[in-house]
Amino acid sequence: MTQAPDLHFLWQRVRAKLRFRYGEAAFNSWLKPLECGVQEGAEMVLYAPTRFLSEWVQSHYIDGLAECWKEEITAVKSITIRTGNAPQQVRQVVTDEHERAVSNTYAPRMPSIAARPMQEEAQGANSYIQAANSPLDARFTFDNFITGPSNALAHAAARTVAESNRATPGSNPLFLHGGVGLGKTHLMHAVAHHIRETHPERKVVYMSAEKFMYQFIRAIRNKDVVEFKTQFRSVDVLMIDDVQFICGKDSTQEEFFHTLNALIDGGRQLVISADRSPTDLDGMEERIRSRLGWGLVADINTTTYELRLGILQSKAEALQVTVPPEVLEFLSRKITSNVRELEGALNKVVAHARIMQRDINLDTTQSILSDLLRANNRIITVEDIQKTVSQHYNIRMSDMHSGRRARNVARPRQMAMYLSKKLTPHSLPEIGRKFGGRDHTTVMHAVKRMEGLMVEDKQWLDDVNLLTRLLQS
Repeated sequence: MTQAPDLHFLWQRVRAKLRFRYGEAAFNSWLKPLECGVQEGAEMVLYAPTRFLSEWVQSHYIDGLAECWKEEITAVKSITIRTGNAPQQVRQVVTDEHERAVSNTYAPRMPSIAARPMQEEAQGANSYIQAANSPLDARFTFDNFITGPSNALAHAAARTVAESNRATPGSNPLFLHGGVGLGKTHLMHAVAHHIRETHPERKVVYMSAEKFMYQFIRAIRNKDVVEFKTQFRSVDVLMIDDVQFICGKDSTQEEFFHTLNALIDGGRQLVISADRSPTDLDGMEERIRSRLGWGLVADINTTTYELRLGILQSKAEALQVTVPPEVLEFLSRKITSNVRELEGALNKVVAHARIMQRDINLDTTQSILSDLLRANNRIITVEDIQKTVSQHYNIRMSDMHSGRRARNVARPRQMAMYLSKKLTPHSLPEIGRKFGGRDHTTVMHAVKRMEGLMVEDKQWLDDVNLLTRLLQS
């Protein structure tokens, strides 16, 4: 076991590299508090003062720590973060003066491209907005967003917000929700692009909820919360992606709520996205869920076959490549999970054809994408059905398991039971257990009731057909 005194100088060098790699702000908030412990064989032990800090470093910086240590000690294969202070016998304080002196000698002169934005931010005086503001993807504009029934409302709402020169009544906040890779981030970037082009005087800030939380914690550490509040409440359009990230983060939610209120009350526009609707954000305070639902809530559902085909045709044109119609149709039918995966599949096929200098055809497409196609031939589960039905009827997923008997909840639940019987191999008792432990006779009653409703009212038959297509597509 190597003792800390022998590692003291190496730890200074590692810290200097980390400072350059991640930037001043990230280093001061998350890495500077770490203490070097001991080397236990191929494992380097570090100490974090709190459990939260330990978990954050483990999630976000462990690979960088390992790489920097390996550059100093090749025998180090992994990093362990323990909570608490380093044992007194190995504990040594690393001063900024020592570290900066070491960094002048050993750290790389130029930071990596990934590190530059954070370092440039650090040159300003605690610019929380500048640090959190994420770059926009030039590809994500309204011009190349393909619309269909599943995303028409979200697209129209985003357009309305983007084309207004002030907060849009009835759409503040605009809340976009849907699964991964269905276009939420594309629409948010498109809104930001359009506003910056047509109203450059308006201050638009786009960030992830994770960055909002990170900057808030940084402000607390810097004892600079007032400045944080001032900056975030002075923007004209605040856009926060993946707000579900702050579920369960009480202190961040408190500040988010007050920021939300201040901006809306001040006539500023908010655009928020999440992977589910405000009512289904478990771990989010009720007052925030209520506030998020005050504006326009627009969902982006699973893409239809026609929409997927249109997306692929547009993508092929952008790539300036001729793709046989049967290949586009095949991909549209087989890859249904999300748009990102669909476009990635086409990119892979086109790249292979160009590298191998071969024409694109159905046989080579199936061969190239064999692993991806196998993954998409999934079995429909009861959980899939419950989620799809809940989204369609705008009820909570938890209502599928609850004892609520209101018709607006009971009918969708019966629909989900009927589809579970129709589309899965589960027995009636198994289905009942997945709906809050209900008896098999309840499932049998639901199946018969839905069969009767489909005869009495064509709308129910249309709903069954639509939901079946969504689940099987």
